Parts: sequence; C-alpha cells; structure tokens
Amino acid sequence: MAETTSQAVEQEIGELLEIERFDPPEGFVADALITDMSQHERAAEDPQGWWAQQARALHWFEDWDTVLDDSNPPFYKWFVGGKLNASYNCLDRHVEAGIGGRVAFHWRGEEGEDRDVTYEKLHRDVQRFANALKARGIGKGDVVGIYLPMIPEVVVAMLACARISAPHNVVFGGFSAESVKERMEFSDAKALVTVDGARRKGKTAPIKQQVDEVMGDLASLETIFVVEHTGAEAPMRDGRDVWFHEAMEAADPECAAEPVDAERPL
Repeated sequence: MAETTSQAVEQEIGELLEIERFDPPEGFVADALITDMSQHERAAEDPQGWWAQQARALHWFEDWDTVLDDSNPPFYKWFVGGKLNASYNCLDRHVEAGIGGRVAFHWRGEEGEDRDVTYEKLHRDVQRFANALKARGIGKGDVVGIYLPMIPEVVVAMLACARISAPHNVVFGGFSAESVKERMEFSDAKALVTVDGARRKGKTAPIKQQVDEVMGDLASLETIFVVEHTGAEAPMRDGRDVWFHEAMEAADPECAAEPVDAERPL
C-alpha cells in the first residue's frame, strides 16, 4: 500500500514538472489589486513607459534621465539620475498629504500588547532615531545591524537608516547570537540595534546577554542600541551601549531625508 502511494506521488510530481504555467485560483484573481488585463497588456507593450508611470506616484527629489539602462546586461540600472528616499516616500509624503493621522500599521504582541502606529507618530520616531544614529557618528554608507523581534522599533530602525542612507542589515530575530556576530563582522557594521529580551512561546530569551557573550570586541561595532522591551537584565557597556529610548529622548526632533540615487542599496 505504501509503495503504491509513493509511486502515485512520484507520478504526480513528474506530471507537475512538465507544466510550465500555473494560473492563479479564481478567488485570488477576483481579489487582486489590478483585475483589468489591459494594464498587463500596456505593460507588455511598453515596459519602460509603464514603470515610469508607476514611479511617478512616488516623490522624487530629482527626476531620472533614463528609465532603464540595459547597456551592460545582466547589470541593469533603473531610473538612472533620479534621486529619492524610501523613508520620505513611506512617511513624509503621507503626512504632507494630510493623512498623518491614518494608521500606518497595527501591532499586536505575543502577550496581548497592542499599538496602532500612525504615520505622524512613525514620522516623529523615525526622525528622532535618525538623529540618534547621527549623534553616534553614523552616516551615509555606514552599515547598521538590526536584531530585534517583531516589534514596532524594527520599522523605526529600518526607516531611520533609510532616511540617512545608512544601509541596514536585518538579522531574523529567531537566529542565534552567533549568526548576528557573523553578519555584523561580514558587513563591517558600525552599529547594532537589539533588545533586552524577546518573548517566544511564553518564555523570555535574554537577547542582549546572548549578544554580549558572542560579540566580544568586534572592532567595527562602535554602538549598540538596546530597546527596553521585556525588562530582562541587559548588561550595558560604558561608551558602547545606549538605551534606545534614552537616545531618542536626547535626539533632535527633525531630520531631513537624504536624497539618494535610485539604485542605492537600502
């Protein structure tokens, strides 16, 4: 019986491998953002014109000269000459449009905590943390590691880095501290944003302690920002470690977004 089932599965897999196209389910198509197939047809007829039209929905500090530079395949470059900022496009343009009071995202914690974060609130926090980063000598081109559980400070940290054009290196919160060290070392990170502790399945993991145990004296890592999330014990090294909320409180409230090339890495 088991052998027959195995043969049937192998036959089914073999048949699926011969299929080159899988159409999406009807329900998926009905709920899609774009249901008008003429949009697809226009995109196929004039890909560069279609993508230029989509890009104009964003805010550009400087317009592009070329939509797509395909002179050196496969190293294609999009919107050459254009300058924009991801943080500005995620936040400022919505606040300026008068919808800053709208909720940007809802957050629900593992133990029932909840926060509804508006564009205005996120805009304020991102600007302050961007200035906190700059106050610690972090600027354009400096790599910032982010090792956090799924809490709102993840979004603040990423958008603050984007605001000052400091590439962020996110390490999944479920990875080990050793993995964090490897990634910080490999990317030559100048700062790390982490947390005192993280709740997982009813238990609290002492994240900051674990990071300290493996990090040692990583030469490039000058600052560790620590988010106070669970109240877990978090040893702080003088001169290197700083509480996230204290850095925010001490930071200036306004930080202009840095115009960067369209192809600049986040």
